Amino acid sequence: RANIIYYFTRIFPAVLEKSDEQLKGSWIEVGLNPDKIKTPDVFPKINFGNWVGGDRDGHPFVTPCITQETLELLRKNALLLIKERLVKAAIKFSVSAISNPVPFRLSEIIEKNSKALGAQGENVVKRNPYEPCRQYINLLILKLENTISNNFADSNSYYKSSIDLKEDLKFFRDILIENGMKGLAEDLLFSLERAVSCFGFHLARLDIRQNSAFHDKAISQILKSIGEEDYDFANWTEEKRVAYLSELLENHAPITDITVHYGPEADNVLDCYRVIRNHINQYGSEGIGSFIISMTRNLSDLLAVYFLMKETQLLNTSIKVVPLFETIEDLHNGPIILDKFLQHPTTEKRASKIAHQQEVMLGYSDSNKDGGTIASKWNLYKAERELSKIGVKNNYNVYFFHGAGGTISRGGGKYHRFLESMPINTVNGTIKITVQGETIAQLFGNPLTATYNLNALASGVAKQTILANQNIETNELPFEIMDYLSQKSFEHYRDLIETPGFINFYGKATCIDVLERSKIGSRPSRRTGTRSLDDLRAIPWVFSWNLSRITITGWYGLGNALKSLKTEKPVAFESLKKSLDNWPFLKFLLIQTETNLILSNREMMDFYADLDETTAEREVFMSKIVTDYDNCFSLIEELFEAPATIRRKGQYDNILWRDEKLQVLHHLHIDYIKKWRAIKDESSPEKKQTLTKLLSIINSLSSGLKNTG
Repeated sequence: RANIIYYFTRIFPAVLEKSDEQLKGSWIEVGLNPDKIKTPDVFPKINFGNWVGGDRDGHPFVTPCITQETLELLRKNALLLIKERLVKAAIKFSVSAISNPVPFRLSEIIEKNSKALGAQGENVVKRNPYEPCRQYINLLILKLENTISNNFADSNSYYKSSIDLKEDLKFFRDILIENGMKGLAEDLLFSLERAVSCFGFHLARLDIRQNSAFHDKAISQILKSIGEEDYDFANWTEEKRVAYLSELLENHAPITDITVHYGPEADNVLDCYRVIRNHINQYGSEGIGSFIISMTRNLSDLLAVYFLMKETQLLNTSIKVVPLFETIEDLHNGPIILDKFLQHPTTEKRASKIAHQQEVMLGYSDSNKDGGTIASKWNLYKAERELSKIGVKNNYNVYFFHGAGGTISRGGGKYHRFLESMPINTVNGTIKITVQGETIAQLFGNPLTATYNLNALASGVAKQTILANQNIETNELPFEIMDYLSQKSFEHYRDLIETPGFINFYGKATCIDVLERSKIGSRPSRRTGTRSLDDLRAIPWVFSWNLSRITITGWYGLGNALKSLKTEKPVAFESLKKSLDNWPFLKFLLIQTETNLILSNREMMDFYADLDETTAEREVFMSKIVTDYDNCFSLIEELFEAPATIRRKGQYDNILWRDEKLQVLHHLHIDYIKKWRAIKDESSPEKKQTLTKLLSIINSLSSGLKNTG
């Protein structure tokens, strides 16, 4: 939390300023009308979000108390950021009333504001005689200081929300422009207005995320407490769940009591929602993001959140209830679930409160672990198209929250390429995207890199909006061929992970057992502690394979799929080749896949595979992996009609430059894994010291490989 607050207060405000300057320069450079970009209102609407302190999906330490503390910290830092900007503006606005006539409207508002702020306001005005601009801004600072100190004695002495401050700054801008001081408005006031617009009094909206299974337990505990005989809500049929929740939602009377203890899950979620309610009562809903439901499988998973919101007086707020579709099956079912949800009476009643907008979160990690990268990416693409159509059908603007990670396997990659690859008519002028883990430092740690990436996001959304307005027809694209590749790839991938002995091979050939004991993740590696692939979280799944340079999460399955296509449907293979130039999605997919192939290393694969001393088992899995690796590499080169070493010279040079150091680290990694696994006494100091060393090596490897987590 301290880390992300640093980025929000020290990095992003400066980056935003630089990005705006570059947009102004580019606009003028290409010959567009400079008068159209004089006000901050027309610039890209950039807002920041955060779920550190709000994401409780499998994180036992994100308590209601932590959420409350996080909201207060974000607000405090936002207000201090705005105050700092106002103070800088006051220093620079040295316009003298002796040599410049004072606009009547400005004199009038200074007098009005100083009276509203009492003796303090009068002192502020006296401090800078004959300097009306400073007087005005200093009055705003005083009002903001009252807001920071919660001095709410008089409704006119503090700011109820950042909207009021925005109005005060807009008034000041208009005064400056009307009185021939346009340059001051553009140079000194613009960045201040942008900061207030982008960060508000909340810094970043806090999203609240919880797993649907947790809500099921919570409702079961509530039902048991109120005397329901069949209180096992999780095992009810979907029809019964929907009918029961719909009936509860029609009845405005709550069935819970703030004084009653219902059980750990119920108390936790109800207390969390009450924290949100109290924060809104005090400060408004500006700092509250969405309520996101992990593993959304049915309509009832969304209605369960409505019910909990009803119990805590949150249904009448502007908080969006957001499904998260993660597995391939969920992506298939997503449009049906969303259609039912948008047509539900409670959603219809709330439509105006959420401005007929519906956020949908898409999970890249679990769909990758579930079906491999090709099936994951293609099913995400199709889901976006279908979910957008559902939005249009129900008169909602659907926009997507992309739960992307740093590595290509989890939706990473260059932002502008990522956005180019989106289906037409699915961006709808809005993008929301996660920046996770080490990716925060990689993408935004350096101010120049951060500005580039922010620009890439803004320009990518602009480009998609322009393309959507042109109504480009996409029916000629080879969707059927992609369906074929996706299915073949999915089958081949499932065959690998369902082969007997796979979990054992995976446990030996990667450092997953080390990662499970690390403290580097935001949540435990496993959801419930069961040693199964389903229970393992997707982040350590990808991380462990990439550290071993057996990067199957980024390509496995495609080699077999392309080989089958070329053998069984040679005409379709040629058609796919021709589509590369006019289908950004396909080109981006193949380049991403190839990047993971380049990141892998045949020599290192064998070294890590040797950690599995069961020779027959090792041979079975390495034979499958190497065959698909070779097919994938050669057939992608055939599609692009040029070797990767020529087309991707920059990528190869990048790896080559680091290879010598990486080789040393890989051998150290393997040696310490063997040493650590050989020590059977879990409590021995030697075992703990070796683990610390291992984690240090993993950190170094991750930094060297760059695309790991």
